Amino acid sequence: MPTAARPAWHASAVIDGYVYILTLVAAVGSGVVAGAFLVFSVMVMRALRQLPPAQGLAAMQAINVAAVRPIFMTALFLPALACVVLVITALIRWGESGFALVLAGSAAYLVGSIALTIAFHVPRNDALATVEPGSPDMEARWTRFAASWTAGNHVRTIASLLAAVLLTIALTR
Repeated sequence: MPTAARPAWHASAVIDGYVYILTLVAAVGSGVVAGAFLVFSVMVMRALRQLPPAQGLAAMQAINVAAVRPIFMTALFLPALACVVLVITALIRWGESGFALVLAGSAAYLVGSIALTIAFHVPRNDALATVEPGSPDMEARWTRFAASWTAGNHVRTIASLLAAVLLTIALTR
């Protein structure tokens, strides 16, 4: 039942105020990111691997440059910022209904999406940027890159989706 403190659109009985908004931002944002990662895992990388190696490598290099734009960085890091605040809040409010889910969802996104991106994908992307299409070791480096990058991206996809699910469930508690 709606009250002055909780409007009709507000589904959670426990998570309130700024925590509700941050959880909503983190849930939706991690879902959006999961979708972007999924598209890369199931379509983009598959298509790039079907191209001749020099073309696949050049296309991935161009994608990596194009990705570093405000819209993508906001989509990736706004949920992360919300998750950092939510982790702190969940630890402070530990034991209250829904906050274990908030902590688990936030941790899944921060570790499985953000930390993996920074520690695993960015260094590989940076190394790939130095490979010249047509160089003697280009084909072997591209093949290794595509396999390991895609496997890591599967993990990011699952972690981001798990975060979206857990945070959404927390909103309904």
